[in-house]
Amino acid sequence: MRKRNKGRALSRPKNQRQALLKALATALFLNGKIKTTEAKAKELRSVSEKMITRARDKKMSDRRVLGQVLSPLVLKKLMDEIAPKYVDRQGGYTRITKMGPRKSDGANMVIIELV
Repeated sequence: MRKRNKGRALSRPKNQRQALLKALATALFLNGKIKTTEAKAKELRSVSEKMITRARDKKMSDRRVLGQVLSPLVLKKLMDEIAPKYVDRQGGYTRITKMGPRKSDGANMVIIELV
């Protein structure tokens, strides 16, 4: 039974799921938008929005916490370019746009982008 387990399992063990979300967040911050499945995008939304919220304050402690997850290049872009755009925004930094099913396996595909 899944009692009080938050988030989606994405058919992966915990370490692989964390690595997947880290890679997706890195791609999102570097490119501005990515194409992925709906389940992955919904899970990525919560992870990336928490990162942006933490990066908005520009504290050294926040930089260190984010530095444990992100590479230095992505961290610099997040702290210096992306986060300042959202200082006045209360949340909702990402937009998910549905594209329809994937041809091969029928998975619902979406584009997730920074607003």
